[in-house]
This record gives sequence, structure tokens and C-alpha cells, in this order.
Amino acid sequence: MSLTVFCAVIFAAVLHAGWNALVKGGLDKRTAMGAVVLGHIPIAAAVVPFVPLPDAASWPYLACSIALHLGYQLFLMQSYRMGDLTQVYPIARGTAPLIVALVSVVILGVHLEPMELLAVALIGLGLVSLGLVRRADGQRNGKAATLAFVTGLFIASYSLIDGLGARLAGTSLGFYGWSAIGNGLVMAGYLAVTSPATLRVIPRSGKRVAVIGGGASFIAYALVTWAFTQAPIALVTALRETSIIFALLIGVVVLKERLDLAKVTATALTLMGAALLRFAR
Repeated sequence: MSLTVFCAVIFAAVLHAGWNALVKGGLDKRTAMGAVVLGHIPIAAAVVPFVPLPDAASWPYLACSIALHLGYQLFLMQSYRMGDLTQVYPIARGTAPLIVALVSVVILGVHLEPMELLAVALIGLGLVSLGLVRRADGQRNGKAATLAFVTGLFIASYSLIDGLGARLAGTSLGFYGWSAIGNGLVMAGYLAVTSPATLRVIPRSGKRVAVIGGGASFIAYALVTWAFTQAPIALVTALRETSIIFALLIGVVVLKERLDLAKVTATALTLMGAALLRFAR
């Protein structure tokens, strides 16, 4: 993986941890998540006129991408209602690189060097191990862990679909721009049916999250989608999940969540995996 791709994905990881903290820190998770997703629309609408239209071969992937991102967002909302940022975020993000690596090697026939496989395993296992942490009251939170795991399945699925789709599209930014618009419109429709009040509240109380969180989220995944076209999807997915380190810092310092040995150990494993991934080839 080149230094340029490495730095772009690390920057995306920082942005991703930041907008997740905004959603978790908000009083109403539905409003916060809706604001982030709807915040993509004006940015994407300003971008797509200046980039090529995705090739028609990528359109089925585009449709799948929109559906999978919506599923991810809905399960993430539920996860944050049940658990801490420092538990939910690592489990959700940690399962994805393991699944993506498995599918890439076994089904897609992607060749990864032994050191790269070890790096992916360290990152994934370090993050998933946070499913063992306890809540602030000392009790285990199995429901949050389960929801976070399902969220991770969605992450793995849309990562593979978006990586393959962006390559077929011939334009990573065009592919993600239209995906973001479609995802925003579908989210708006979902909220209109299930919670019209939320849709009305977002322009007022959700404006800050829409601008800051939506902007950070769009830039982060635009960088990741581009990286998918420059390096193996499994490696990009694994490196992106180093955002746990930044989410851990935000959760402990800003959200005042408890720090324990399991979280410190998982962070150390993740850092080791990231270092191996950078210098594997």
C-alpha cells in the first residue's frame, strides 16, 4: 500500500470516528443519524455535475450500495441506543475487515501476503475483543454487542460492493456521489414513513450535525471509495478500522466512558496491525 493511500485512509478514519461520536453523543440517535445522512445530499449534488457518470455496469452495485448503507445506518442507530461508543464502534468496525478479507481471498481470488493477512487478523481481533467489555454499571451488554455485530456484517457487505462498483464505474467519486444521494433520499423516505417528526426536527436541531457530521462522513467515505480502486479492498477496509483508536480517545475523554484493560489491549493490537499493514509490501 502506497504512503498516499495509507495517509488518505488514516485521515478518513479520523473523520469517521468524529461523526460517529456526534451521533452517539446526541440525545436522539435517530435525529443525529438522519442529519448525517441527509447532510450528504447537498455535498454530493454539488460534486456529481463535475465528475463522470458511473459506467452502466456499476449501476446494480450502486443500487445494492444504497440498500446496504441504509441497513448499516439503521442497525448502528439501534446499537448506539444500547451500548457505549467504545463498545459498539469497535465491534461493528472490527468484524468487517475479517469478513472482507475472507471473502476476498476465498471467493474473489485476491492474493494477500502472509504479513498482510496477519495484519488484518490483528486489527480485526483487536477490535472484536472489545465485545468483552462491560458497561459503565459493570454489566455485560450482550444486546448491544449483537446489534453491533450485525452492523459489522452490513459494513463488510457494502465495503465489498462499493469497492467492486467503484472499479467498474470508472469514477470512484461519481459512484459514491450518486450512492450518497440515493442513500439520503431513501433515508428521507424511511423517516417520512416511520418518524415524520424527526424529519421536521432535523432542519432545526440537527443542522450542526448535518453540516459537520455529514461533511466529515462524506469526505471520509469518498477517500475510502477512492482507496478501494488503488489497493486491495481487504487492506483498505482493515486500515480504515483503525478509527477505533480515535473513537476510543473521544469516548473516554469527551463522552467520559470508562477505560479498562480490554480497551487498552485491543488498541495495542490494532496499532500493531496497522503498522504491519503499512510495511507488509
